[in-house]
Amino acid sequence: MSSEKSFLKTYAPIFVMAGIILAVQFLSLLLAQPMNAEGMQAFEDPDSTANSLYYIVVILVFTFLLLIALKRNMQWIIQLVILLAVASTIYYVFLALLSLLADSGTVINTVSLSMAIVLTVLLYKFPEWYVINTIGLIIGAGASAIFGISLSIIPVLVLLSLLAIYDAISVYKTKHMIDLAEGVMDLRLPILFVIPKKLDYSFIKDDFKKEEGEENEAFFMGLGDAVMPTILVVSANIFLSEYSPLQYMGISYPSIGAMIGTLVGYAALMVFVMKGKPQAGLPFLNTGVILGYAAGVLIAGVPFY
Repeated sequence: MSSEKSFLKTYAPIFVMAGIILAVQFLSLLLAQPMNAEGMQAFEDPDSTANSLYYIVVILVFTFLLLIALKRNMQWIIQLVILLAVASTIYYVFLALLSLLADSGTVINTVSLSMAIVLTVLLYKFPEWYVINTIGLIIGAGASAIFGISLSIIPVLVLLSLLAIYDAISVYKTKHMIDLAEGVMDLRLPILFVIPKKLDYSFIKDDFKKEEGEENEAFFMGLGDAVMPTILVVSANIFLSEYSPLQYMGISYPSIGAMIGTLVGYAALMVFVMKGKPQAGLPFLNTGVILGYAAGVLIAGVPFY
C-alpha cells in the first residue's frame, strides 16, 4: 500500500501536467476560430518570418528588464506589468468565447471586461495554486490562440527553433532563466502551473526555502512550456485547414500530430526532470511538436507549409 501511495505521489503530478498541456491545446483550438473572425491577430502579415524575430527580441528585452527589476528589488513593477497582461488576455479570451454565443456588442464587451477585472483582482488577493492554475489555463490558451492565428507555419517553426535554442542556453549555460524563475516565485503570478503533491498544500504559505536534499511540496511547470508548442498546434489547424481534408472533430491531422508530438516531447522531458535537476523544457517540447506536426502532414498528404 505504501509503495502504491509513493507511486501516486511521484507520478500523478506528471500525468496532471500532461493533462494541463492538452487542456491548453484544446481550449486554444476552440478560441482560435472566433479570435480569427474577430480580427485579434497580433501581426498583419502572418507569413513574415520577421514576426518571429520581433517576438524573440521582445522576449529578450522583457527578460532583461525583469532581471534588472529583480536586482533593484522593484518586484512591484514586474507584478503590475504581468497583472495588466493577464487582465488584457482574459478580456480577449472571454470576448472570443462569448462571441460564439452571440454577436459582438456592448453586453459582451462589458461581461468580458468584468470577468477580466474580477479574475485579476482574485489573483492579486488570493493567489492559491488552483487560482493560479485556472487563470494560467485561460491566459495560456488565449496567448497560444492569438499567436497561432497570427503566425503561419514557417514563422512558427522559426520561432520554436530559436526559442528552443534560447531556452537551452538560458537554463544550462547562463542560468539566468533559473534565477528569474526563483526571483518571481514569491510574486505568485500565473507564469507557471503548480501541481501539489498533497491536496492540503498551500502555494500562498510555501516559502520555497528547502534544505539540501529536501523535496519541493509541488511540481512546477512554466506557462511557456504549454504555450509555445501550442502555437504550432493552432497554426496548423488555421493555415492548413484548406489543404487538409482529413480531420477529426474539426482538428486537422497535422494539428493532431503536433499535439501527440508535444506529449512525446513532454514524456522525454520528464525522464530527465525526475532525476532532480532543472531542465529546459522547450528543446524537448518544441522538437516533439515539430516532429509530430511533420508526421501529421505526411499522413494527411498535404503541403508542409
